Amino acid sequence: MNETLNEADQKMSKSVEATREEFAAIRAGRANPAMFSKLVAEYYGTPTPIQQLASFSSQDARTIIVTPYDMGALDAIEKSIRDSDLGVNPSNDGKSIRCSFPELTEERRKEYIKVAKGKAEDGRVSVRNIRRNAKQTLDKLEKDGEVGKDDVTGAEKRLDGLTKKHTDEIDEMLKHKEAELLEV
Repeated sequence: MNETLNEADQKMSKSVEATREEFAAIRAGRANPAMFSKLVAEYYGTPTPIQQLASFSSQDARTIIVTPYDMGALDAIEKSIRDSDLGVNPSNDGKSIRCSFPELTEERRKEYIKVAKGKAEDGRVSVRNIRRNAKQTLDKLEKDGEVGKDDVTGAEKRLDGLTKKHTDEIDEMLKHKEAELLEV
């Protein structure tokens, strides 16, 4: 039983971490390289994360310079950025790509908040799915007679506590992201 609970806790922590990474990709005011973390470019016929193909430097609060390690990947990286949902039109000078992010409008901020809420809900659903799987495992242990009903009831209470802890963590991250997005 403890093994099942520990496994569920680890998986829930990974779900929270994945949600944190999703939030990092949502722009709030300042442009940062984490916004490019989900983008992939076609590199020698293989979809490759552009984080592995280029270095990123921040020129100012709204401009990021993307410098490919291999100049042959320049056009593929530019296309990947242009086709993304970052809302930026990259300019290519032959050596690097300049991404100038426009000032966030109130409408765009509200759009990003909706995106953040969707990602938070995905994270909560993931945590609840892990809880459901762990509960099924506990029920199976009880049904097979390996553990008693009281033990399973106690384990389910601990499982519910873990679930609440992780969903609260996601809610807290969402609250911070919303505040960050609304900050002008």
